[in-house]
Amino acid sequence: MDALSDVLRSVRLIGGVFLDARFTAPWCVTANMDADDVRPFLATPTQLIAYHVIIEGRLLAWIPGEPSLGVSAGEVLLFPGNDGHILGSAHGLPLVRTGTLIRPGVNGGLAHVDHGGGGAATKIVCGFLASEQGYNPLIAALPKILKLDLRKAVSREWVEASVRFAAAELASGKLPSSSVMSRLSETLLVEAVREYASTLPENESGWLRGLRDPHVGRALTLIHGNIGKDWSVEDLAREVALSRSAFVDRFTSLVGMPPIRYLTVWRMRTAKLHLREKRNTIAQLAHAVGYQSEEAFSRAFKREFGVSPAHWRDSQAAG
Repeated sequence: MDALSDVLRSVRLIGGVFLDARFTAPWCVTANMDADDVRPFLATPTQLIAYHVIIEGRLLAWIPGEPSLGVSAGEVLLFPGNDGHILGSAHGLPLVRTGTLIRPGVNGGLAHVDHGGGGAATKIVCGFLASEQGYNPLIAALPKILKLDLRKAVSREWVEASVRFAAAELASGKLPSSSVMSRLSETLLVEAVREYASTLPENESGWLRGLRDPHVGRALTLIHGNIGKDWSVEDLAREVALSRSAFVDRFTSLVGMPPIRYLTVWRMRTAKLHLREKRNTIAQLAHAVGYQSEEAFSRAFKREFGVSPAHWRDSQAAG
C-alpha cells in the first residue's frame, strides 16, 4: 500500500453509485449531491465527494464563476468539496435542476435521468464517496474539480473492469456489488489525486508534494503503513537511504513539518478516529498508535487538543 492510498483509506470513505443518467443534446443541468442521495449507504455523512464517470459521449462541466472543463467518454470528474456544478452539452443553454428530472429505479434499482433534445447522446454514472468523519486536511487541500483519464490511470485495467461490471449490472436493472463500488470509488479518488499531485509546482510544499519525492514518499508510506511503530528519525533516514540531516531537511521542505512532528499529528488524528468509534479502551488505543503507556498518550493528546482523550470521547458521545 502506498502513502496516498493509506491516508485516504484512513478517512473511512464508503463509495457507491446513486444515479444513471442519459442526456441528449442540447442539454444543461445543475448538479448538487446531498446527504439524501447517500443515506441508503451511510446514515449521517459529514463529508461528501461527488464523481461522474463518463460512459459515452462528451460534456462540459464547470462550477459557477470558474472555467469549464471538456470531458469525454473514458474520463471521470470528481468534486472533492462536493461543490454544486453545471453539466451540459454547450454553454448558454437554459439550466434545469437535476432533482426535477430524477426518476426512481424499478424494483429498488438505481434512480435514473433521461433528458435532452434528442441529439448526440452522453451517458453518465454518478457516484459518491462519503464519510462520517469530519474535516480532513488532505481532501480540503484538493482543487474543486479533479479530472481523471482512465486510459492513463495506474490501476487502469482494474478500474475499467469494475466500470464495465457496474455498467452491465445497471443495464440489467441491478445494483452493482457495494464492495466493488466502494473499492472502485476509492480507487478513482486515489488515481485522480495521484495525477493531480504529479502536476504540482516544484516549489509547493505539502503532503502531496512530498509524495512525489522517492525518499520522502517512501518515508510517508512507512509511517502510514505502521503508525504504531516506535519510529525515530534515524530509522526513517536509514530506510530511505539518506543521512539524518539530509532526510530531515528534505522531509521538512517538502511536507512542511519535520518527520516526527508529522508522525505525532497523524497518530493524534488516528486516535481521534478510533475514540469516536469507541471500539478500544484508551490503553489499547495508546498502544495501537505508538505510545508505551496510557499516561504518555494522554499527555500527548492533551498537548495537541487541550483535553484528555477520555474527556474528548465523552464530549463526542454527548454531542
